[in-house]
Amino acid sequence: MKLPRAAVIGSGFGGLALAVRLQAAGIDTTLIEKRDKPGGRAYVYEDAGYKFDGGPTIITAPHCIEELFTAAGREMSDYAELLPVMPFYRLYWEDGFSFDYSNDLESINEQIAGKSPADIDGYARFLRYAEDVFQEGYVKLAHVPFLDFWSMIRVAPQLIRLKSYRNVYSIISTFIKDPHLRQVFSFHPLLVGGNPFSSSSIYTLIHMLERKWGVFFVRGGTGALVDALVRLFRELGGEVRLGSPVEKIHTANGRVSGLTTADGWTADFDALASNADVVHTYGTLLSDEPQARRRYAQLLRRRYSMSLFVVYFGVRRRHTQLAHHDILFGPRYRELLDDIFTHGQLADDFSLYLHAPTLTDPSVAPADCEAFYVLSPVPHLGKARLDWSVEGPRYRDRILDYLERLYIPNLSADLETVRILTPDGFAEDLNSHLGSAFSLEPILTQSAWFRVHNRDQRIGGLYFAGAGTHPGAGVPGVVNSAKATAGLMIPDLLS
Repeated sequence: MKLPRAAVIGSGFGGLALAVRLQAAGIDTTLIEKRDKPGGRAYVYEDAGYKFDGGPTIITAPHCIEELFTAAGREMSDYAELLPVMPFYRLYWEDGFSFDYSNDLESINEQIAGKSPADIDGYARFLRYAEDVFQEGYVKLAHVPFLDFWSMIRVAPQLIRLKSYRNVYSIISTFIKDPHLRQVFSFHPLLVGGNPFSSSSIYTLIHMLERKWGVFFVRGGTGALVDALVRLFRELGGEVRLGSPVEKIHTANGRVSGLTTADGWTADFDALASNADVVHTYGTLLSDEPQARRRYAQLLRRRYSMSLFVVYFGVRRRHTQLAHHDILFGPRYRELLDDIFTHGQLADDFSLYLHAPTLTDPSVAPADCEAFYVLSPVPHLGKARLDWSVEGPRYRDRILDYLERLYIPNLSADLETVRILTPDGFAEDLNSHLGSAFSLEPILTQSAWFRVHNRDQRIGGLYFAGAGTHPGAGVPGVVNSAKATAGLMIPDLLS
């Protein structure tokens, strides 16, 4: 019997996870990637003996990934090793205060007591609230597709009870009074492209997700997990096409029929899933399809996450005074986020995420050296039309000077390699609409049913995985999106 054929466009974690599930279910699957290496946002850069993960570096909810290997009858431990990171994050402020964030409740309470004793009880109440949100928003819904409005209506009472209409910062403020501690417990939406002052309080579930399962790093870098999933997919019989940008998705009689790539390759498929940017998929790849044009016009009116400016750099000195994941808060919080998300201004001050993976896995840098990347949230291209070819080197130097002054002594003298990724890179290399780093902004009216659906309602055989569809961005988000989408595609194709 001829197996049904499926294509998955884009080899980010969402695309890889979906391709593995489809192939393991007996569907002949081809994974098609624009760039020369798999990974999407998890692309790996190598230079002078340093290995830099391009994007995702925080692995949470490891069971999501383990499930992929289990579905294929394999053990993840035979393919990749997850190393626990402790503390999860170290948070710093310019006034000298710092906080080690983890799931060690005793340590958390001791640090809260040292800063604001009155907030110990508030944190306990917040944990109870976050547990409730986690059960409703993650355990019950993260892997379940929302295909019609009634699916949203059915969960509305719980969402209302949990005050999902309020933003993360306002909910945290009902429990925590100290300004520094409010930042400690409200920054998480930034990890998935959201503003703590506008993202739904549902995103407080990230706190509980980390508490339950921890934070991990992959031995050899996040790219090693990409390689493991590609290896698994190929062992199952899947085909991977690299350096092959999809140029056009073909449709016939109201459903997808195949695709053509820029190198001239054409193939017919029974179904197609896009892990590519949702706006790029509807607006460019499906530009000849009337139903897609209408959806594209709707998506142009949506709100998109901020972009990122990333500096990858290696230094010839160890810096064990830092943690693996460092959050460096500048002098402003709400005001800086207003500049990024609302005003579209490239501010003079920073709030940064500094990644120092060598502290967990020295193999990603030469001996006695440190591999870093530092990430600054910046406005997307629709908010601020900056010439990044000019502004990029300037902004890089400002960030490196700031790091040398406050966190990494002798940085300029020890610097061995440096490169940058700007919003233009997100737009050009990843086809991200407006250079957004996380697709649709995670606000309530762009979540669950309001997000791009895992299966298109009007174009038969068209599906989505990744940051733009339910449940959203972040490694657990896109891997769960693949689970939801596979749950639709497999019975559709095999029934």
